[in-house]
Amino acid sequence: MLTLPSLRVDPHVAVTACAAPREASRSAFTAEFGGNAHATIEDLAADPDVEAVYIATPHQMHRDHATILAKGGKHLLIDKPLAVSMADADAIVEACDAAGVHLITGPSHSFDQPVLAAREMIASGRFGKVRMIHGLNYTDFLYRPRRPEELDTAQGGGVIFSQAVHQVDVIRLLMGTRATHVAAMTGAWDPDRPTEGAYSALIGFEGGAFASITYSGYAHYDSDVLQDDIGELGTAKDPAAYGKARKALATVSSPEEEAGLKSTRTYGASEAPPLAPHAEHFGPVIVSCDRADLRLTPKGIEIWGDTEKDFIPAPPEPSPRAAVLEGLYHAIRSGQPPAQSGGWGRASLEICHAILESAETGAFVGLKSQTQHQSKEEPVA
Repeated sequence: MLTLPSLRVDPHVAVTACAAPREASRSAFTAEFGGNAHATIEDLAADPDVEAVYIATPHQMHRDHATILAKGGKHLLIDKPLAVSMADADAIVEACDAAGVHLITGPSHSFDQPVLAAREMIASGRFGKVRMIHGLNYTDFLYRPRRPEELDTAQGGGVIFSQAVHQVDVIRLLMGTRATHVAAMTGAWDPDRPTEGAYSALIGFEGGAFASITYSGYAHYDSDVLQDDIGELGTAKDPAAYGKARKALATVSSPEEEAGLKSTRTYGASEAPPLAPHAEHFGPVIVSCDRADLRLTPKGIEIWGDTEKDFIPAPPEPSPRAAVLEGLYHAIRSGQPPAQSGGWGRASLEICHAILESAETGAFVGLKSQTQHQSKEEPVA
């Protein structure tokens, strides 16, 4: 639903088919797009009119769906995270390699316009090396309507797999080097929501640079006040909506009712968010380089230099998630995938697991499956 506004207007894609178990979703699809509405993934994989598939199913289903579609010769855009387990991530990457299809992991906030613009500034060498990055985000994530598995860490529930992966992707892209180790602590403070709702992690990178990421989904403080009161999807926050998530949750009395409440937000049952006047974001991000600190905002990038300050606007695209769809297009048409490929998604997932392991053991966790940002001039093996 969050990518739907882009799918409707982006010139790089034409929506031709879907697969959904709910008849209401399939009927809504054919009413809007025409084309073919399949009841099974197997039928979608066999559809000759389909060139690429966006997998937006629950995390734990990604391996099965990706494997079937890759064998059917479909290029894949898989919603973050790539999978829940590292074994599933490996299997997805291997299936796509074997089938010779492209695999893009996203959308994640590493595709946001201010992030990509900051990455270009950093890559130019204008500010010297990146030394430190801080990312912060406080939201109501844990109190939005959830299915039971979304409150079970083993099935990919909680904030680590759904939210930390955004921050990890952003800081990895901006840092431009491989992560090496992680130290972290997590919080699971509500017995009625028995999964991680908060974390703080310190991530080391090659060359001695480091990043810290902090997140809370406990629906109290809202860090969008530090982003000019602009929400994650690029629209202005409504002050009257404070507490909306907890208030809605208080009206349900069982997991089944809560799952039903979430189903009202699916395609065919509700409206997609409107096109936004600002870029999407994932909380305040500050990048410390040798000669400047860069603060990323939904409106652009603040540059705090040695003696002067500057601001570089980063206006949103008409298609809010243009970068990820354009990345998929160029991968298929010219063989030039974005940095966020299958290996990238696997590397970010490894850091998510390292956060959980470090929180459990109290020790630094070394990383083994890392990649780095790949520029066209300096490919990384």
